[in-house]
Amino acid sequence: MPFAPLHLPAALTGIEAVSARFGDVPQVACFDTAFHRRMPEVSQRLPLPHLLWAKGIRRYGFHGLSYEYVVATVGAAMLGRAVIAHLGNGASMAAVRDGRPIDTTMGFTPSGGFMMGTRSGDLDPGVLVHLLAHEGYDVAALERLVDYEAGLLGVSGISADMKVLLAARAREPAAADAVELFCHQLRKHVGALAAVLGGIDTLVFTGGIGEHSAPVRWEVCSGLAHLGIRLDPERNARHGAIISADDSACTVRVIPTDEDLMIARHTRTVLGP
Repeated sequence: MPFAPLHLPAALTGIEAVSARFGDVPQVACFDTAFHRRMPEVSQRLPLPHLLWAKGIRRYGFHGLSYEYVVATVGAAMLGRAVIAHLGNGASMAAVRDGRPIDTTMGFTPSGGFMMGTRSGDLDPGVLVHLLAHEGYDVAALERLVDYEAGLLGVSGISADMKVLLAARAREPAAADAVELFCHQLRKHVGALAAVLGGIDTLVFTGGIGEHSAPVRWEVCSGLAHLGIRLDPERNARHGAIISADDSACTVRVIPTDEDLMIARHTRTVLGP
């Protein structure tokens, strides 16, 4: 529970409620971190003392069910060296080689990685220390800041909804700043994960923003020509299944994710026919 205060309490409440009323009904827990357990240990480690590693303080990664779905849908061989971008209110990326997870952007909690709807993503730890020491923040205030008051909402001061910000950015400089920073951070992380993979064969966009926001996809990919990524503007505008240009060395895909289906598949595997 202390490791995932945003998600586990609600999940446990649901489990307890079903158990109390339908005690004979089997329940299956599908962990969003499970996909990343096959990452190399170097990708799971944090630069902290070994004692903390032994206590479970490490990089767990999240959105694993979404990544599993993409791998199952496209096929490991077809993906090759892939960066999968799950972009929604919560957002992350994973580096996958031949279907196997190699690295990911989220870490110990879903607050890490790049900026999201209301979450900060990675911060210099010194910022948090400064806020504690000099700005009157306590632990609860820090949790509110990094999980509910940062990200697109924090930078724009308007909304955490990318659709709202894209519509407002021509007249609201803060909305434009939020969209620009989001795309900048996405572009940077695609490059970092491509470096971990030793190159990139496939870039996948999924999640609400990834599937529906053509301007975000365009702005992210516009700075990645050095990785062989080129979009076809018409395919991108109509949210095609493949939006890369014919001469793009990297295939860029848009795949609507289905985490519920993955949960159903895992449940069937555990419980049998």
